[in-house]
Amino acid sequence: MALFSRLFGSKSPAPKGPDEAYKGFRIFAEPAPDGSRFRVGARIELDVDGETKVHRLIRADVLESRDVAIEVSVNKAKQVIDEQG
Repeated sequence: MALFSRLFGSKSPAPKGPDEAYKGFRIFAEPAPDGSRFRVGARIELDVDGETKVHRLIRADVLESRDVAIEVSVNKAKQVIDEQG
């Protein structure tokens, strides 16, 4: 089975960007592939009364580099937290 995975690629998800804590929120950078570029996106989580609240941030911004998209995704998530809490 490993031979087929090497030939045809693995179905495992791409590694996620670095997790970051900010003002009690957890930010998971999740830039989405868009052709050869990456669309800015992140998941913002906060635990409230034992329940995890999740907000998905998806932007129209498309960048050439995955690393830059991760950095911008984290910065945009921080901006959303600062503006909306």
